[in-house]
Amino acid sequence: MADRKRFQTVDPATGEPGRAYDGHTRDEALAIAAQAREAFLAWRRTGFDERRRLMRRAAEVLRARRDEFAALMTDEMGKTLTDGRAEIDKCAVHCEFFADHAEAMLAREPAEIGGGTRAFVTFNPLGVVLAVMPWNFPFWQAIRFAAPALMAGNGAVLKHASNVPGCALAIEALFREAGFPENLFRTVLVGSADVAALIESRDVAAVTLTGSVAAGRSVAEAAGRALKKVVLELGGSDAYLVLEDADIGAAAKVAATARMVNGGQSCIAGKRFIVVEEVAEAFERALADEMRAIRFGDPRAEDTRFGPLVSVEARDEIHRQVETTLMRGGRLLVGGWVPDQPGAWYPPTVIADVRPGQPAHDEEIFGPVAAIIRARDEADAIRIANDSEFGLGSGVLTTDLARGERIAAEELEAGLSFVNQNVRSDPRLPFGGVKHSGHGRECGRYGLLEFVNIKTVVVAGAPSAEPAAG
Repeated sequence: MADRKRFQTVDPATGEPGRAYDGHTRDEALAIAAQAREAFLAWRRTGFDERRRLMRRAAEVLRARRDEFAALMTDEMGKTLTDGRAEIDKCAVHCEFFADHAEAMLAREPAEIGGGTRAFVTFNPLGVVLAVMPWNFPFWQAIRFAAPALMAGNGAVLKHASNVPGCALAIEALFREAGFPENLFRTVLVGSADVAALIESRDVAAVTLTGSVAAGRSVAEAAGRALKKVVLELGGSDAYLVLEDADIGAAAKVAATARMVNGGQSCIAGKRFIVVEEVAEAFERALADEMRAIRFGDPRAEDTRFGPLVSVEARDEIHRQVETTLMRGGRLLVGGWVPDQPGAWYPPTVIADVRPGQPAHDEEIFGPVAAIIRARDEADAIRIANDSEFGLGSGVLTTDLARGERIAAEELEAGLSFVNQNVRSDPRLPFGGVKHSGHGRECGRYGLLEFVNIKTVVVAGAPSAEPAAG
């Protein structure tokens, strides 16, 4: 049995310790998974009317406790209050979307096979889904999996990042407050060393992870040994193509918004801006101006747009990547310095002349650092964008919408491609990546179907009328 871990939070804005939480032992976590399994056995037979009522109640709880939950995120991982409130609002919309649409999305589908035989496909819950979630969107990442999983009839166990234990427990509490059955959604406060034991447990049916490539490999290996379904949403080094016909001012605004999502700490933040040579200088100036105008400040102040990063250790790693890029030929346009003050602060940074062999080109920089890469033409820009181990989000900035649509739809190796907008997730649309950005999808109907048994039923001699949904 693993030792009980103590989870100490730290305020990223000051570096001062916050509240500490006692964790669960491995045996306690396994017992919680067993309790979730017991709750699932009854929940799977609960009708959609009741599931819908409770999920819509969860949305109400989120909105009622919006300020409290936003402040908790600020305390534990430094998110601005403004961003935290927007995150809670998005969670509420997500709950309402699946409350309203899950029944229709999971309706039985008739199949015509003839011969006086009736056939259909039904979608049944798998069991308890274990979710291993990251710190950067503490509520959204968890609600993103939980709403569809619960509406599909599954149970859920959340293993959250170690630096957001308060958020993790608050999410469990909100489902309890909404009236969901006791133990149907549970949080376990354990370290990463205990994840494999949970995956191997007979009480866990499937796994979903959002996190780093290394974490994805570890979870996928454990799930493979246990022969359990796994969905992985991993890192990204999102490329945005800036074509020669782009409106440079508008493109720079989209690029700055894309790069600074969540202070740059997002898997779908724009990271590589691949610019056709003839407009490169103009774009460099415009993006530098946009990023220079973004100033960091107290995350608890209402007008703060950009707060601290998650930790001093994360900040120092970002600065190392920046310095190494500059030593290897990158050209600093703005930022790139460490503020002389307590806390995890780092300014918006833009580096030009980014080439292979530099961290800004080859690695994911999980912070407010934009890399500008020059390309000869459209074909060269597409080649550079696809020459990456990642394939999560991508963008095209052009005034020719037909051209942008063609490149986005047919050329870019990514799970999401946006034209003249920054990449973002939406409850209505499938979300996920290819290559080292993972596999499987969240959100939309495709995400809902990840954790169901897609089951064929054939009834000999039965009438071929369409069966009822259920």
